[in-house]
Amino acid sequence: MNKNNAMFVAVLALVVAVVALVMCIICCSKNKGANVEEVLNNNPEIIVNAMRNYEQKMREDAQKQAQKMVEDNLEAINNNPNDGIIANPDGKIVLVEFFDYSCGYCHRIYPAIKSIAAKNPDVKVVAKSMTFVAPISSYAAKASLAAKEQGKYAEAYTALFEVQGPLTEAKIDETMAKLGLDMEKLKADMNSDKVNNALNDMSALANKIQVSGVPTLVLNGKIVQTLDESVIQDEIDAARKN
Repeated sequence: MNKNNAMFVAVLALVVAVVALVMCIICCSKNKGANVEEVLNNNPEIIVNAMRNYEQKMREDAQKQAQKMVEDNLEAINNNPNDGIIANPDGKIVLVEFFDYSCGYCHRIYPAIKSIAAKNPDVKVVAKSMTFVAPISSYAAKASLAAKEQGKYAEAYTALFEVQGPLTEAKIDETMAKLGLDMEKLKADMNSDKVNNALNDMSALANKIQVSGVPTLVLNGKIVQTLDESVIQDEIDAARKN
């Protein structure tokens, strides 16, 4: 079933449920002459409440489905050797960030990720690059993964998030050069099958577990939607207790 058909079925089910509720109200009402239109006109909150409850249920169902997909794909999320490692590769707790170098919210959460990595030596921080926010995202993601081939992924990740102003190919090249990277090798690796396959794997996994936006965090298999460092730290502390 495609998304349009699924939406049609869901809306139809909601309409049927509302009508059934109204018919129940009519049957239980002293006014046996009432009809559906009359009841809805006199009680419009029925539809408002039904829509609100329906939307809440849809959100909850989507969250449960996404969480189940995460649990089913946890090994690929936590331990793909082609991913970028920001910090602590041997950490027992695993924080995974799905991000995009062109994403404003990813730039907002970057200081929190950097701080979390520094303060928690038992937390492995994994980075998965998405490339859908802007055309330059792919170039930046390839550059950082190519830097990994020279042992400097974390440095490239940090440097790209600290670039002032919009990213351009020239700025990215300049940033990589300042890290002391072999630029000829970097360019070759950026166009390699290894780097392209790594990005494709990240994108396919994100689609599989229904990552619909960035940044998305997964901490020890639990989806965490926040930009707040204290919330992330609280989740880490809770994971330690468990």
